[in-house]
Amino acid sequence: MSDISNRTLTLERTFNAPINLVWEAWTQPEHIVNWWGPKGMKTKIIDHDFTVGGAWKYVMTMPDGNDFIADGTYLEIIEQEKIRTSANFKPMTEGVELQILLKKEGDKTNFTFHVIHQTEEYCKQQEKMGFYNGWGSTFERLNEYLIEKTV
Repeated sequence: MSDISNRTLTLERTFNAPINLVWEAWTQPEHIVNWWGPKGMKTKIIDHDFTVGGAWKYVMTMPDGNDFIADGTYLEIIEQEKIRTSANFKPMTEGVELQILLKKEGDKTNFTFHVIHQTEEYCKQQEKMGFYNGWGSTFERLNEYLIEKTV
């Protein structure tokens, strides 16, 4: 295993929304279906046991009708602060860990998203496949959803 920093891709955002709303958007299925996945995808929740050791599974349907299966197991949950989960996005990405970090800043929320890969090579491959565009689009959808909910 190489140094974790060489196996990690990171995105950061500040959402103009209170931390409790951002937390709910990440943890409650009725919110997740409204933003999870890049623009143009529709998400259906198959399983969502938001407890440490609990499983989650989502089906993301692309505009062309093809499905991606996203699943994982929650590894760590710290209320309104941190979510760690294993994750697979079949058929493209498998065996990664997601870390969602939230920090309250007044009525805004600072958000840091890490994806830790098994190897440095796999990390580089995922970056080349469009990591920043895909997740960037997803978090833009999340931002738009949060704006909708705060109006």
